Amino acid sequence: MIKKILVANRGEIAVRIMRSCREMGIPTVAVYSDADRSAMHVRYADEAYHIGPAPSVESYLSIDKIIAVAKKSNADAIHPGYGFLSENAAFSARCKAEGIEFIGPHAEAILQMGDKITARKTMIAAGVPVVPGTVDKIVDYEEALKTIREIGLPVMIKASAGGGGKGMRLVKHEEDIESSLSGARSEAKSAFGDDAVYVEKYIDSPHHIEFQILADKHGNAIHLFERECSVQRRHQKVIEETPSPLLTPEVRAEMGAHAVAAAKACNYHGAGTIEFIVDDNQNYYFLEMNTRLQVEHPITERVVGVDLVKEMINIANGFELSYKQEDLKQSGHAIECRIYAEDPDRNFMPSPGTIRHITEPLGLGVRHDGYVYEGYTIPIYYDPMISKLIVWAKNRDEAISRMRRALHEYKITGVKTSIPFLARIMEAEAFKSGKYNTHFIEENKDFLFSAHDCDGVCEDIALIATFLDYSQKLEKLKSGNNESKPAGSRWKDSQRSAYI
Repeated sequence: MIKKILVANRGEIAVRIMRSCREMGIPTVAVYSDADRSAMHVRYADEAYHIGPAPSVESYLSIDKIIAVAKKSNADAIHPGYGFLSENAAFSARCKAEGIEFIGPHAEAILQMGDKITARKTMIAAGVPVVPGTVDKIVDYEEALKTIREIGLPVMIKASAGGGGKGMRLVKHEEDIESSLSGARSEAKSAFGDDAVYVEKYIDSPHHIEFQILADKHGNAIHLFERECSVQRRHQKVIEETPSPLLTPEVRAEMGAHAVAAAKACNYHGAGTIEFIVDDNQNYYFLEMNTRLQVEHPITERVVGVDLVKEMINIANGFELSYKQEDLKQSGHAIECRIYAEDPDRNFMPSPGTIRHITEPLGLGVRHDGYVYEGYTIPIYYDPMISKLIVWAKNRDEAISRMRRALHEYKITGVKTSIPFLARIMEAEAFKSGKYNTHFIEENKDFLFSAHDCDGVCEDIALIATFLDYSQKLEKLKSGNNESKPAGSRWKDSQRSAYI
């Protein structure tokens, strides 16, 4: 039985994992870099250890340092969260070699599904539909040209070791093949240390739908239904919801069965996600497998009623799954918005800085997974996500209304955030109708990025400005002469106006 867990991560996911550990009565160990000395996960854990400078490569990506802390703290298990070392096969293997339980899949499964070419071969053998494309990596331009002519344009050139939109190029014209191949290989080499690429037929206007799976060490596997993840920017998710407004019950069941088959094909254990792309006719194809806990896992937890972190820990302990497939049902509708410290109107430029004020939304059906607080400085070294805002309601329309209300209540000052942008998405007809795909942001950019009527935050600022203006005029009337006011008062007035 696991007695103490080191959480090899930071931010909201570290805090979220620790909460489940606390409910299970398992002590936790935090690790932190120079930039995270005052971070929430450091405060929340039972123990905390410094592991190096702010850059990830010298701290959160250092396997040696994390293993050393696990030994020093007597942690007998490590939960990697998402990002950083969560899909690093060498880390999983090292934990096993050191006698530390890695709360995730074994190294062989990570390697098998982490390499996109190997994963495609595995899925084909398991009978899971894949996008038409190459089975082996593309070596040179001549081979790429020959293959693409056989498949037919448009195509996607993708990094075999890739993810997060890196090492990907869309090719619509034959004259762009050589430059796209070179660009994809160069980016893949820089990001992943591997320039291997392959080619897939491009599915126009696809939906990005993923299935959550759980598998134990006894050969049992289940799916916990789907998440619709088609609202994306730069191939990265912004909003997720479940159930998907696209799928019929029949297609949902079929995709779920294929997701389970995919997990069994690589002898998987732990929590994982099978990602599919789906066209408007509900033809679906395997995209990739994420061999870790997903950022958007809370919406599945809310609709299905399963704590995925607790299940991961139980699986690591060697227990059989707590649920059978027939036990699981979808109840209601959940939506998640990722709140970033960034400026969507400036091409989503990151906005690091110090949080001056924060008011988190509350109320029925609202969950907030965050880690920042007033006075906290968001580091420049890591992903700028501040929190995840999750709502649940009886149906999709009510969930959208609840998210609109929650976003209106969510106030953060000191840094730019994506909150106003997310609120506009909730107002977009294409989103409200459920008829959207991965091109949603691009197709609705005039509405999402143009000037809008005053929103809730704008109204609050206007009210404050009006009150200050009224207060200043009242002071002038009482004094009878503005020139008789002390110089300091005029300075305060100017500063108030500048602040507003």
